[in-house]
Amino acid sequence: MLKDATDRAAVERAMAAVNQIVLGKTEPVRLAFACLLAAGHLLIEDVPGVGKTTLAHAIAASSGLSYQRIQFTSDLLPSDILGVSIYEREAGTFRFHPGPIFAQLVLADEINRATPKTQSALLEAMAELQVTGDGETRALPRPFFVIATQNPVDMAGTFPLPDSQLDRFLMRLSVGYPDAAAERAMLAAEDRRELLAELKPCLDAARLIQLQQQVRTITASAALIDYVQRLLVASRNHTGVRVGLSPRAGLALLAAARANAFLAARGHVLPADVQAVFAAVAAHRLVPSADLARSRDALTADLLRQVGVD
Repeated sequence: MLKDATDRAAVERAMAAVNQIVLGKTEPVRLAFACLLAAGHLLIEDVPGVGKTTLAHAIAASSGLSYQRIQFTSDLLPSDILGVSIYEREAGTFRFHPGPIFAQLVLADEINRATPKTQSALLEAMAELQVTGDGETRALPRPFFVIATQNPVDMAGTFPLPDSQLDRFLMRLSVGYPDAAAERAMLAAEDRRELLAELKPCLDAARLIQLQQQVRTITASAALIDYVQRLLVASRNHTGVRVGLSPRAGLALLAAARANAFLAARGHVLPADVQAVFAAVAAHRLVPSADLARSRDALTADLLRQVGVD
């Protein structure tokens, strides 16, 4: 068991608050918080109108994080994200005006509608927690959590994310349509935006950083690491996979599994934790073989069936 149940209780309250806003999506909410606790970034692929933006805003509000939403379009420039230096005549110097990337939770909405040059402006931020401009490197606030959304159905006018950028996202989720009961409750209740305005934070930035540090200390045994490694090797040898999981994907899988164990109030990782996060962590990193019309999610399910737990 974890030493401090108070910390986990605060996370549970934050998740419960989000579940009051985004109805009927308990598992996506749990995985999104696992991604946050693992200090990763989240990609949400789904059709418009199922609550992707609301989910991001609710996580920020319940976690006590500063929030910025960036609407990605084809004419968006890197400076629109990172910020720009403006010459101030009175001072006789340039002054940097930070862009929306300088927030603790950044929603990159419809990220694949921007050009590759603008998409790449996020790469350094997501990987290094810093941005560079005008010859100066500036640190981003901590914690730093990017949630990006994209629509997998309407691909007109989009620029698909390259594999190198997909790999920067710890998890990829789909929110999906609500079930009948949740949709009925949503239709009968007040506007979700009004509920968001009333949402009180259950965490704060300093506490969340401590929780992320605590998650990293959760034990992964040698046998558990062997299981993760077998999954990696199996992905590289699968007939339906052209490019399998990298060592960095293995590290991401362990980080997410540790976060899942934390949410289950355990101080050690079980194979069930790996299995719970495997599809979210691995599917977007796999490149299927061109001659086999199989989805990435189907491939992750195959891998879990093929690789036994010793």
